[in-house]
Amino acid sequence: MFKKFVLLAAAAFSALSLLPQPVSAQGKKDSVVMGMTLEPPGLDPTAGAAAAIGEVTLYNVYETLTKVKEDGSVGPLLAESWEIAPDLKTYTFKLRKGIKFQNGEPFNAEAVKFSYERAAAATSTNKDKSLFLSMAQIGSPDSDTVVINLKNPEPNLPFLLGQASASIVEPKSAPTNATKPVGTGPFVLSAWAKGSSITLTKWPEYRNAAAIKLNKIVIRMISDPSAQVASLLSGDVDVFPRVAAARSLAQFKADPRFIVLTGGSRAKTIVAINNKKKPFDDVRVRRAILAAIDRKAMIEGAVDGFGVPIGSFYTSGSLGYIDTTDINPFDIEKAKNLLAEAGVTTPLEVSLKLPPPPYARQGGEVLAAQLAKAGIIAKIENLEWAQWLSSVFAGPHNYDLTIVSHVEPFDLVKYTEDNYYIGYKSDAFNAIYKSITETANEADRAKLLGDAQRMLATDAAAGFLFQPQWITISSKKLKGVWGQVPQFANDFSDWAWE
Repeated sequence: MFKKFVLLAAAAFSALSLLPQPVSAQGKKDSVVMGMTLEPPGLDPTAGAAAAIGEVTLYNVYETLTKVKEDGSVGPLLAESWEIAPDLKTYTFKLRKGIKFQNGEPFNAEAVKFSYERAAAATSTNKDKSLFLSMAQIGSPDSDTVVINLKNPEPNLPFLLGQASASIVEPKSAPTNATKPVGTGPFVLSAWAKGSSITLTKWPEYRNAAAIKLNKIVIRMISDPSAQVASLLSGDVDVFPRVAAARSLAQFKADPRFIVLTGGSRAKTIVAINNKKKPFDDVRVRRAILAAIDRKAMIEGAVDGFGVPIGSFYTSGSLGYIDTTDINPFDIEKAKNLLAEAGVTTPLEVSLKLPPPPYARQGGEVLAAQLAKAGIIAKIENLEWAQWLSSVFAGPHNYDLTIVSHVEPFDLVKYTEDNYYIGYKSDAFNAIYKSITETANEADRAKLLGDAQRMLATDAAAGFLFQPQWITISSKKLKGVWGQVPQFANDFSDWAWE
């Protein structure tokens, strides 16, 4: 017997009809200027790892079968309903009818099948490729139905299919989506001034265009924290999600023009350690690095206190979370002893390659000072985002240490991937993760997830630092902006001026 989730399109559209009348009818402001820290390297979220791609395109240009809401719950989007088999291995999605892509082509089951099979292809660069490889078969019994048969149970599939990497693309446009994105969403790309701004405009042929209150969104790229604050105070920017303004919060809270939103996330900020390079292939050296890190000082220095310490690649609020911060506690003498035990002569010089976000640059300064006390000299090299992605993350993994936030939930699978940039390899961990994927019972799954967390912490697979708390500052008159951050997305379809 299937467990049935029925979310009728009629009900969804009825709810939308309760929104205020179109802005043009009321003469309200119909454009927004939003600030972003990083510029996306392209605009195809199915082919690139940068979270900034989804910040621009998810639910705006591209849509997904399901939609992750601000509170982390999942609702319908391109799929109006779905059924889940008791073994959590077969999902049947009923698609909305009459939808078309922005180039006029029809949206249907074949487009879904194409998108997911493309994401699983040998040439795919989709950051969640393992998810699509886990699909044993994607069936389309008719143009409005998609049946996904999984190799193993996956209770989180509706959430995962609401992420940017699961965006549905139009087959003919797929090769050029990075610069000329085509989706089914309410906005289209109208301009991209590289290094400066991206402009989206309302697509008048969207299936429910009357419910979309904004006609234009200008996204300005501002990486410097001081410039971010100045852009808001001057009125040049209306809203800045995940802004680096922790040190200016009192000023914004006292200013009646603004609202300050502080939200939790499932992100993990880590010191990535290249496990494949000597001497980091020795677990004692990795444990020494972790023992040299004072997480509380790191949180203060990197994000001005807006973070919660973590000890593994997992965050509180997730199924099976356990506190592993006591496995590698701060202990400088232990760090020195571990290095000596591993035969490492100090001072040990290492590279510390940092991407542009303020948490990484500020955190890098703190990390270098902490490591120096244990006899590890970190040579800081600041990289632009594209440089970091190409040399550290995607390929040849030319680094010793780096700092980065991984924003996707449910991504323990990354530690099983042979070419993942961290280079961790453990048959024992792979076996635990395989058991997780094969276990449908929630209690049993939670226990195995705890075992996986302990193993990553014990193996010091990375320097697990903190779960960030993101700050968003917005004009008080702008409604619909998310405070919580279940994933990096800015759902412009819900934004409207008072």
